[in-house]
Amino acid sequence: MADLPKRDIENVEFVFEVMGSPGVGIDAYDLGDALRALNLNPTLALIEKMGGTKKRNEKKLTIEEFLPIYAQVKKEKDQGCYEDFIECLKLYDKAEDGTMLLAELQHALLSLGECLDDEQVETLFADCMDPEDEEGMIKYSPFLARMCDRPDAL
Repeated sequence: MADLPKRDIENVEFVFEVMGSPGVGIDAYDLGDALRALNLNPTLALIEKMGGTKKRNEKKLTIEEFLPIYAQVKKEKDQGCYEDFIECLKLYDKAEDGTMLLAELQHALLSLGECLDDEQVETLFADCMDPEDEEGMIKYSPFLARMCDRPDAL
């Protein structure tokens, strides 16, 4: 069974209980959400490569089909981490004081890499962002700490 520790298999089974239907599995449309629920951070391209679909009810994945996908994504090294993201945002830190323009962060999220849409950015800012100062600047480290679930970095 995909050569995974017992604890990982139990976590996958739990995700399937929550997201899937007994005996049917999960919709391939939800593959990315299932992997993220298991603390992985796959890209959209990787999700598609692993069998994720862009429409509901095109394909179902059983737990037996999902376990090798989970094992392979877990081994992927091409995932950003808090430190990587800090280095990226330092490029926007013109004063080198840990701040950047909120508008620049918003632009980057909307137009670079795997772009978010306006609603996703608004939700992200509402959940993770401290208010901007009178000059439109934000401290990017606490924002990234909340996004990466790193309370020690706050």
